[in-house]
Amino acid sequence: MDHVETPIRETGSSRQGDATAPLPVPHVYRGRTVSGDAVAHVSRDLGKGFCTPAVELDDLVWPRTQPGPAFDLPIAQVTDFLVELGPRLHLDVNPLMQHALKSMIEVSPLGHRILENCYRDIPNLFARGVIEDELRVSFGDASVIDGWMPRTLRGRPSRLRAFPPRLVHILAGNSPMVAAMTVMRAALTKGVHLLKLPSNDLFTATAILRTMAAIDPAHPLTQSFSAAYWRGGDENVESILYRPQYFDKLVVWGGESAVRHAMRYAGPGLELVAFDPKISISLIGREAFASDELLQQVARAGAADVQSFNQDACNASRYQFVEGNEDDADRYCEYLAAALGKDFRYGDGQGPVVPNDIREAVDVLREMEPLYRVFGGYDGKGLVVRSDERVDFHPICKTVNVVPVQSLSDATRFATVATQTVGIYPPHRVAEVRDALACAGVQRMVTLGESISDGVGGYPHDGMFPIHRFMKWISEEAGQHA
Repeated sequence: MDHVETPIRETGSSRQGDATAPLPVPHVYRGRTVSGDAVAHVSRDLGKGFCTPAVELDDLVWPRTQPGPAFDLPIAQVTDFLVELGPRLHLDVNPLMQHALKSMIEVSPLGHRILENCYRDIPNLFARGVIEDELRVSFGDASVIDGWMPRTLRGRPSRLRAFPPRLVHILAGNSPMVAAMTVMRAALTKGVHLLKLPSNDLFTATAILRTMAAIDPAHPLTQSFSAAYWRGGDENVESILYRPQYFDKLVVWGGESAVRHAMRYAGPGLELVAFDPKISISLIGREAFASDELLQQVARAGAADVQSFNQDACNASRYQFVEGNEDDADRYCEYLAAALGKDFRYGDGQGPVVPNDIREAVDVLREMEPLYRVFGGYDGKGLVVRSDERVDFHPICKTVNVVPVQSLSDATRFATVATQTVGIYPPHRVAEVRDALACAGVQRMVTLGESISDGVGGYPHDGMFPIHRFMKWISEEAGQHA
């Protein structure tokens, strides 16, 4: 592959300084960028107008009568291309990523600082070590994706292949990392991929795909991706695209409504792979109270887990269980409320204000002290409610419910199949709760303060290894080959 730097130019993106003009959102059809303003839309979170080309359904599918462009590309060449792509995505050198960041600010509630941090971290997902770990853990022997790997079971010879799939990825927009992670994982399958853009991240995926085209527009990986926006639930598009004659699986990220909608189309020949909506919790052992200085450090770690994308990510802590009495919990709450007012890499000290329904519920609890105690305020700098049992509202916008428990083992009763990540302090005490948490349905346990990670490089995600799950595992048992 030619490693000479290819100029990247952003075209058709100027709005001539008109802040009221709709944002132009291009599509990518099998590596080819298509611009246009045929269809007007409004973004979900910030209500920003944007326009897209008309959806060309024929350009969004790859016929099953022929293999996808990268089906027979050696995985070593896939890896080399992705490793070359990583540095090309650096914000300081890539005008496409710069334009994506500028445009994202108008549709994403995360704000410039967090979005910029995300964009600066995206190249890390394409590091060779990350990719090699993904392959090793997903496949064991990567030759199983390059061809038909011979094996013998109970004396009978056969051949196995992890065959490249045809996937629709219904992306979530609560973090730009979702789009980058999807492109990296999808490329490693060597399949063909349609990315359905979310209205709160219309630009990250296409900026990455257009950078791939700038490296080599004819590369098999470049031609293995399409990306487009249509309103979620548009049956004129989805009833045609979401069919087994075109795709093998629907990979859906997002909230319950998005997953349930995708389930309507799943059936024989079209499988659903869901990164379900989740919540996360924290367990704080009595060791945290050894000194005020240590307790402040632990509270800052607890706040870091709350702050994941301003508490809009599945790994964001919403309920924290403190091993101690109410006085101990209240001391922790004071420090936690203060720590929530500080900036973190993916969280703002001044976040979105607490919505009215939570405010009204907490106002009622304020009248019930000392059974409940409230720390912080409604101004987006952090709100903490201490109670003997979990509150009956869903904590969002940097709202945390702290519950005192007699032991960390006692806290495991609050974990469910909807619990994704559990942050634990001190970390060595995970051994006494990990089996109970796993039985309850928890999928990930980390040291308190470390809930935010790239989620790739060989780690499972939502109880599975995604690339392994994406593949079509084919067995050929036609007897002994000569």
